[in-house]
Amino acid sequence: MDIYNKFATLYDELMTDFDYENWFIYIKKILEKFNKNPHKVLEMACGTGNLSYYLAKEGYQLTCFDFSSDMLTIAYDKLYKFKNLKLLNQNMINFKINNVFDCIISICDSINYITDEKDLLDTFINVRNHLEEGGIFIFDINSYYKLKYIIGNNTFVEDREDVFYTWQNYFDEENNICEFYLTFFMNEDGENYIRFDEEHKERAYEINEVVELLTQAGFREIDFFEGFSFKKPYSKSERINFIAIK
Repeated sequence: MDIYNKFATLYDELMTDFDYENWFIYIKKILEKFNKNPHKVLEMACGTGNLSYYLAKEGYQLTCFDFSSDMLTIAYDKLYKFKNLKLLNQNMINFKINNVFDCIISICDSINYITDEKDLLDTFINVRNHLEEGGIFIFDINSYYKLKYIIGNNTFVEDREDVFYTWQNYFDEENNICEFYLTFFMNEDGENYIRFDEEHKERAYEINEVVELLTQAGFREIDFFEGFSFKKPYSKSERINFIAIK
């Protein structure tokens, strides 16, 4: 079992503060607000399939992809019973699927992991090319404020029953990159712990930067809200949800 596979096995335990069912309900409210009733849905960076489960259960013709084959292995164990679902191993920036969709979704600040502005523009162009005319793109980001002032330059420690971890973060103001350094001690057999380390980076984007890139990519209608609401973001909003229509 390699390092990233170890992280994949812990992912769901570490994400217990995310309510995926309520996230799914919020997405349904977005679709209703924008008068969309999709049939074919694509979920980018689906991870271990937590949102995918609710999308598949709803009956959408669902395609999901993730860059991590280890995450997809766990997702498969949750989703293999659904006949209306397809899992793929692809990258957000250059994914290529021989289909177009009514709705494309990305959650859990996956977009922040695209740290190069040109790559993000390429991602948005690729998303638009995979949407039907009038199709809707729904995604969220960790806000600039959250990455710089809440997560950045802070250290977090958590001690759970089977895993202890430290999460050290540094914010690079020159490049607007938040670097995450995580060290895990995982209980293997009730007595012995193994250590492994993870490094991640997220780019802090201002709202106007994302809107400009979506505009360049050719989306004709763009809106944004504070996460899980339909209120406009304010200076200390931590999650921003975007809606873009082709």
